[in-house]
Amino acid sequence: MRLRFIFGEVFNGLRRNSTMALSVVLVTFVSLTFVGAAALTQMQVDKLKDDWYGKVEVSVFLCPENSREVRCVDGLATPAEEDAIRDVLENGSVAPLVEEVEYESREEAFENLRERDTDNRFAQLTAEAMQASFRVKLTDPEQFEVVADAVAGMDGVDEVQDQREIFKGLFSLLNAATFIAAGLAAVMLLAAVLLITTTIRLSALSRRRETNIMRMVGASRGLIQMPFMLEGAVAATLGAVLAGTGLWLAVRYLIEDWLRGSVTFVDYINGDDVLAVAPWLLLIAVALAAVASLATLGRYTRA
Repeated sequence: MRLRFIFGEVFNGLRRNSTMALSVVLVTFVSLTFVGAAALTQMQVDKLKDDWYGKVEVSVFLCPENSREVRCVDGLATPAEEDAIRDVLENGSVAPLVEEVEYESREEAFENLRERDTDNRFAQLTAEAMQASFRVKLTDPEQFEVVADAVAGMDGVDEVQDQREIFKGLFSLLNAATFIAAGLAAVMLLAAVLLITTTIRLSALSRRRETNIMRMVGASRGLIQMPFMLEGAVAATLGAVLAGTGLWLAVRYLIEDWLRGSVTFVDYINGDDVLAVAPWLLLIAVALAAVASLATLGRYTRA
């Protein structure tokens, strides 16, 4: 009987304030879409880091014949210096961080450059102008600094480069996009809370006569407030469902169908990632409704 009464009041409240309820649904939809987009963008950044950082290498360039570096005043790195560098990488304290060490001689570096130089931009170069190097793949690319510090000051080392620098600009841009989406989401969430609060307040005011009667016949505060709380929760939940559906459709058709077919070497987020985010959107929606209800009902339905 009570459940029928509560659900009937919820339905009547939503019907009477249909315009405001629709506004709550739409604002919640937009705000939670930003929240979900920020979460998915960060998940995409993490996927790119896992994928690309695992492929990049640390390059330890050895002294060429005419380097200006102080460590290279003696000219070309000697075989003894190369052996010492390899020994540090393979047997030194940083060895657990090193997955693989590959030596590239000047001749090999020149051949690799010529293979990539399809328009002969480096036709004047010779093998003597190239630098020998160690290509180091790390077990944990985040530990680049530790490995670099171990070899950077050794005789025969001209320069240590981390190929992750290539991707830093891209990741900075994606992280900025995440922060922007999160900032917009915060503003929209605040707007959603204020709108839900207003909706519940108007609904409570429009039914003040009914709530007074309920208090006079001994209805509890929980029974009086429950329909109003459920109205906000239903509207916010519908907004969360729309946000989750919109994000899933965007990922399904824009990323999985279109972008994955255009740029094939990137590991993209997929529908499963959206399904992982969706429960959090529902939880946020319910929390929004709860906060708005607690901020409003205590004043307008006081027993």
